Amino acid sequence: MRCLEGNLQSEALPPAVGAAAPAATAAAATATAAGQASLSVVVPAYNEERRLEAGLSGVLSFLRRSGLPFEVIVVDDGSTDATPEIARRFAAADARVRVLSHERNLGKGAAVRTGVLAAGGEYVIFTDADLSTPIESADTFLHHLSNGSDVVVGNRRMSQSRLEKRQGRLREFLGRIFTRLTRLLLGSPVTDQTCGFKGFKRRAAVEIFTRQRLTGWAFDAEILHIAARRDFRVRQVPVRWRDEEGSKVRVLRACLTSGLGLLRIWVNGTAGRYS
Repeated sequence: MRCLEGNLQSEALPPAVGAAAPAATAAAATATAAGQASLSVVVPAYNEERRLEAGLSGVLSFLRRSGLPFEVIVVDDGSTDATPEIARRFAAADARVRVLSHERNLGKGAAVRTGVLAAGGEYVIFTDADLSTPIESADTFLHHLSNGSDVVVGNRRMSQSRLEKRQGRLREFLGRIFTRLTRLLLGSPVTDQTCGFKGFKRRAAVEIFTRQRLTGWAFDAEILHIAARRDFRVRQVPVRWRDEEGSKVRVLRACLTSGLGLLRIWVNGTAGRYS
């Protein structure tokens, strides 16, 4: 297994505003020739009526400026509020926006998997609806994906990351415990498993997400474990990040299910279920 960690000395933060980066331009040319989107952005959403409109507006504004052929896939994970109506309004205004829906809430991992496996882009990025990591980070991710990396992971714990508003102390502490358990049980060198901004080459995305089994919060650890087992090149990069109010995470419940999820990943890996 191999995993390429980002160079803490040379990595730079994503630019403050989006532009057609060289990686994006090259990807756009390839996609245009193939007649498809070169970038698919997946946005999982569960009861996000307060944050989804601003999030999608930001995503679309950046992508339209980039000149990159794109699609945005919103996955409504069984919301009971106005989330699906907001998403469909964006889809009605721009044919590059698609809305997929689960009849009931299945979990973030399930929503991300649904969106990623429906994506048609050469590159696939998933992001949280609140854009805690700015969508402009896609420029940096595309650069690495088009220059040898198969998977790119946002890492809030790298020295060059900029945390504009931190999580509460309890959530930060529990996140670190989760990462340590992941490294202990699964041998992962990734030091921030749960940042909600990750990118993939299409081939890697298909191989990883067709093998994904977990649907809850531990899915991040699972997909990174599968990536390592499939010998994909994984790069960690620093990000700007801001904690946004309105998280659906119930801390104690998430801790219990995530801990059990790590055990399931270890069992699945030992049993060869990710082969």
